[in-house]
Amino acid sequence: MTLSRRGVLAAGGAIGALAAAAAGPGTAAAAGRGHGAGRGGVRTGFDRLAADGYRMLAGEKVGIVTNPTGITSDVRHIVDVMHPDDRVNLTAVFGPEHGFRGTAQAGGSEGRYDDPATGLPVYDTYLKSGQALADIFTASGVDTVVFDIQDAGARFYTYIWTLYDCMEAAALAGKRFVVLDRPNPVTGRAALGPVLDRAFASFVGRREISQAHGMTVAELALLFNSEFLADRPVELDVVKMSGWRRGDFFDATGLPWVPPSPNMPTPETALVYSGTCLFEGTLLSEGRGTTRPFELLGAEGVDHRWAAAANALELPGVAFREAYFTPTFSKFQGKTVGGVQVHVQDREVFDPVRTGIGLLVTAKRTWSGFGWRPDNAIDRLSGNTRVRTMIDAGAGTDEVVGAWQADLAAFRKTRREYLLYR
Repeated sequence: MTLSRRGVLAAGGAIGALAAAAAGPGTAAAAGRGHGAGRGGVRTGFDRLAADGYRMLAGEKVGIVTNPTGITSDVRHIVDVMHPDDRVNLTAVFGPEHGFRGTAQAGGSEGRYDDPATGLPVYDTYLKSGQALADIFTASGVDTVVFDIQDAGARFYTYIWTLYDCMEAAALAGKRFVVLDRPNPVTGRAALGPVLDRAFASFVGRREISQAHGMTVAELALLFNSEFLADRPVELDVVKMSGWRRGDFFDATGLPWVPPSPNMPTPETALVYSGTCLFEGTLLSEGRGTTRPFELLGAEGVDHRWAAAANALELPGVAFREAYFTPTFSKFQGKTVGGVQVHVQDREVFDPVRTGIGLLVTAKRTWSGFGWRPDNAIDRLSGNTRVRTMIDAGAGTDEVVGAWQADLAAFRKTRREYLLYR
């Protein structure tokens, strides 16, 4: 069935009542209505599910799609919490890219194994979709598939497409699907950047959403189910957070940060990622193999002129420092390269996607070795050919950004229907 926003909220039952109680007078959630670092008081979807005694999962065999970010506020993994609890029958785990316990690098997974800590079977979902993934859900014997993974807020971060693929597969397998919500670490204020052209669909962008979507995973699940899976929607429930506001950066939540992937070490990485990840589609290093991935960018032969040109754009909330670094793996491994470090000075006005475009434009203008990856990965990352072809034709930052505004306005209108938080 297709669940509207109202239907999901009404279906919460005891969960909804719990939210009201949690936000009542004198509680941390109620006291922390303002903004700012350390405000705290956020309870994740899992926190609220557990506090309600897992009642919405009663009598069902449960499998969970999760990774190292699926933790409680006291940094216990939710699988380790649920497994010994007689109130919930957790029978399987499904691991995404990087794996359930997080042992794999980018483009890798852990395969099928039994978890040493719990003895639970762990199934590999990475790069599996459609009927093949539905068959895994069927073989696992679960009744309900639960999703709980921390996202980074960008279209090309693969966990949201694991969510999409698992929803589609759960519908094919006749399984119920429950999403436990977590914060968008870079706020949920606005959608930014180009909207994917379906012709460039891949695992770094399955469907037509903007490059920085400004949504939580529960909100995305509602959008996916109604807009993209409407022909065969999954039976969907979501468990909202309490205490989170759309303007909250991650440090305002009071929640612990666990790197959701090896090259997303801090919330500050996530802040720039939706723009500077575009450099994965170029011949320049995007900073993998350094302690500041996606904040350090560079290549052999790049010098001070790039930082100077980028600063001359006067992009809001950000400055660029001439920087030199030696990646320990990935592009330019073991070689000293020149480039820039991105310094966000005012995150309230910083626009990561405009910044990424400005850096691409100025890199091409100041470095003779500039080029795109031969496989045109930039088109999959940006979701279109326009970014690449316009920059190659000499377009400036404003011209490139202006090219996607009509599509973005249409997506923003659709997106509003699925927002669960103020």
